[in-house]
Amino acid sequence: MASGVSLVILAAGKGTRMKSALPKVLHPLCGRSMLGWVMQSALDVDPDKVVIVVGHGAKKVQAEAEKEAAELGLRGLGIVVQEQQNGTGHAVQVAASALGDSPEIVLVLAGDMPLIRGESLVELVRAQKELGSDSMVVLTAELDDPHGYGRILRDGDGAVNGIVEQKDATPEQLDICETNTGVYAFAGRRLLADLPRLGTANAQGEYYLTDMVGLAVDDRRPVVTVVLGDAFEGSGVNDLRQLAVVRQEMQFRILDDHMAAGVAVTDPGSAYVDHGVTIGEGTTLLPCVMIHRGVQIGKGCEVGPFTQLRPGTVMKDGAQVGNFTECKNSVIGEGSKAKHLSYLGDAKIGRKTNVGAGTIFANYDGTHKHPTHVGHGVSIGSGSIIVAPNELPDGVTTGAGAVLTRAAKIQEGETWVGLPAKALPKKNN
Repeated sequence: MASGVSLVILAAGKGTRMKSALPKVLHPLCGRSMLGWVMQSALDVDPDKVVIVVGHGAKKVQAEAEKEAAELGLRGLGIVVQEQQNGTGHAVQVAASALGDSPEIVLVLAGDMPLIRGESLVELVRAQKELGSDSMVVLTAELDDPHGYGRILRDGDGAVNGIVEQKDATPEQLDICETNTGVYAFAGRRLLADLPRLGTANAQGEYYLTDMVGLAVDDRRPVVTVVLGDAFEGSGVNDLRQLAVVRQEMQFRILDDHMAAGVAVTDPGSAYVDHGVTIGEGTTLLPCVMIHRGVQIGKGCEVGPFTQLRPGTVMKDGAQVGNFTECKNSVIGEGSKAKHLSYLGDAKIGRKTNVGAGTIFANYDGTHKHPTHVGHGVSIGSGSIIVAPNELPDGVTTGAGAVLTRAAKIQEGETWVGLPAKALPKKNN
């Protein structure tokens, strides 16, 4: 069923203050781009159409938008290019052709606001629907330090009568703490009619979307605000310092969701867990862990301290890794352990296997990565090096410092020792 909402995401800016060749909205934040987080929040309003305005790094931003839209199931994705970045109003003018002739509601937001929550966007759309066909709704935030943000201007009765940008504000206006987040809900036809009326009489010489408020006030059409309960949601990211601050908040949200689902996080301040990580109930994350997107952790596991789980890692129920252990593209079987100073690369490890301290799965030959298969109930001695490709069948034991080369033909239940390792003779009973 159509929602009547068309979404415009402004993602054309270069982000000069980021001091990076990467387009601003593509900077990573806890396992996904800032643009990806904004698109996920927009999913809550179930838009019929999503128009993304790209400019700097257009091809890269378009590819990211298409990938995220496919993963999220967002329908009606359209990409428009703003060749010259001449303000937010100009960006929406460029997007207008992709909105069609009669959009019911147009929701506009920036691609560099990753903390915005879907519930806030839903409230904004609801307010616009209640106001009717000529209305405009502005999402605002009350800030203790409003520096850098546009201020909401009100008349003596408290009604909105304009928005002034920081560079155009008077000293008195700069004292206002209610700020514009840059998120708006418009009556669609009214928006399309007003866009050609925007001018460039401002300090930047640009087309400001904020001037839509003044146009509405002049026409005596309703303009209302929805004030964010959590002002942090309205945070835009303009430099790497702001990105770091936003990352802390996003990380807390991710960890909070896991803790609510039964995951014990011993020290949230030192746990780095990306978006897209699954963790089972009863698992404990000890201090100083880094878990990347796509990692799957079962129930009753233990991770850390000082552990990095890279993409492709799967920990089955009851598995344990920690104490300066790194895993990449590896499966650790039920009840298996790698507890000390080990690297598990491209390994598939069975049940109830113990990986001794200092074990290295040497998976890279300088050109290609190679797998190692380890069976159930294997005991790998401290300091072992397993040169891939290799296979350690069920019940195998390696001695401390053993180096198992590719030429090793290891049989079930054998014990291998030495450098290069050789099988010990089986004892006759």
